[in-house]
Parts: sequence; C-alpha cells; structure tokens
Amino acid sequence: MNRTKHIVKLLIFAAVVGLLLVFGLGKDLTFGKGLTLTWKSVGQIFLVVFAVLAAEALVLLLLSFFKTENHRARTILTLASSIVRYIAVIGIIIAILSLLSVDMPTILAGIGVIALIIGFGAESLITDVVTGFFILMDNQYNVGDIIEVGGFRGTVSEIGIRTTSLTDTGGNVKIINNSDMKNILNRSDNSSKAVADFSIPYETDIVPLEEKIPAMLEDIYNRHTDVFKSVPRYLGVQALSSSSVDLRFVAEVGEADIYSGARILNHDLFVGFRKLGVECPFPQVDVHNK
Repeated sequence: MNRTKHIVKLLIFAAVVGLLLVFGLGKDLTFGKGLTLTWKSVGQIFLVVFAVLAAEALVLLLLSFFKTENHRARTILTLASSIVRYIAVIGIIIAILSLLSVDMPTILAGIGVIALIIGFGAESLITDVVTGFFILMDNQYNVGDIIEVGGFRGTVSEIGIRTTSLTDTGGNVKIINNSDMKNILNRSDNSSKAVADFSIPYETDIVPLEEKIPAMLEDIYNRHTDVFKSVPRYLGVQALSSSSVDLRFVAEVGEADIYSGARILNHDLFVGFRKLGVECPFPQVDVHNK
C-alpha cells in the first residue's frame, strides 16, 4: 500500500513538473507596476516545490523496496524516511526564499534566528530529537520489537526523529514522544509463557487422569509446533474452587504469540479433556432441607 502511494505521488508531481517546464516558464509578465514578482518567478517556485516533492516521493519509493527482517535495518529505513521528509520541507523553504531574491547570508541568519526561537520556545522538541538520537545509538529498541511503555504493550511500527509509534494486537496505534519513552520493557528477545487454567469436577479421579495428561500435551504440541517452542507443561492443581478443581498448564511461546498461544492451549485442553471423558464443571449449590 505504501509503495503504491509513493508511486502515485511520484507520477503526479513529475507530471506537474513537466507541465510547468512546458507552459509555466515561457512568459515573464509582472502582476503590477509595483510588484517585482513575475509569472516566471511563480512558475519557478511551483517548479521547485513539485520537483522537491517528486524527489522525496522517489527516495521514499526506493526505500520501500528494501525488505528486511532485521529489526535494526528496519529502524534505519524508517528513520531515513523521516529525515527525507524534514529535508524536503527545509529545502523547499530555502529554495523559495532564494527565488524571491533573498540573499543566502540573510537566509542563513534567518535560520539561525528560527533555531534560537525554537531553542527557547520548543524545548520539548529538542528533547525529543536528542532522546531519539540516544535511543538509536544505545539500541534500546528497533522497528519490529515488542515493548511495554507506560502500561501500553505493542510492536514498534515506526521510529521517527521526534516520535515512536507502537501498534497493539488490536491494530491501535499509539504515538509517543521520544522524550516520554522511559522505563521501557523490551520483550522481543525473551520467551514468554502462555498460561491456561482448566477446571475439572470434584468427582473426577485425578490420579489416573494425570497419567493421561502428558500424552495429550504431546499431541497438542505436535499440532502447533509453529506456536509452541516446547511441549506444554502441566504444573498441577492451581486452586480448589467452590465448584471445581483448577489445573494449571503453561507453554513456552514467542512474545508475539503470547495471546494466541493461550487461546490455542485453552481450546485444545477443552477438546482433549472432553475426549478423556472429563467435562467442564458448572457452579452448583447444595440445599439441605430438614
């Protein structure tokens, strides 16, 4: 989808540049006696703007062709895309000022004044940029990593100069300023545990049932080797509830499969125990009448 968007933008901007080259720069007419801005200057400004936008679209399109599973490489690509957008905007501003006959020393002085204003009035912006730089240098996390920050758990989908984007399992995107990326828990390199509790009736003879559980867990693993890293384990009786005996099972999975692994384990335990003749209990109340 992103690649198609870049191609469409490139074609549109390139077409506009072509039209401006053919029709937009042929005349040198002024708007009025007191105005020095000519039609030719206007055409040049639009030419520069769309030429820079076309170059930006071309670079982003070329970057989209680099496909890698390496999280560090994906981080560099997303950061490069972010930098290209900022450079395009700055380049357009400088080019327009230059075409309006503003001399370069004045332009540089103006940039210095703007930088000074930003330094005093946008301290958080500078903090975000500097923090983002150290995050990348320290390799705290990369695009594709699963992290937890501020109670939000998601996959890093983009790292920009100012912000980091996280996407959770529901597709919700949370954009966090880099300066707010504190107390990060990076779960990508760690194995996780999918936990499932299964309840059986008190009437069940648990000793012979426990002898059949290893074979059932082995069968579950063989059917889901893409999710489980090893055979799920039976930990024993977790609780003696009011109407059931709760058994606990755990399986080692990747962080990305922590929720899907628990759902698969719940489903297959339900099916497996039913095949063994064990049904899930339901709340029961005994009423004694004298």
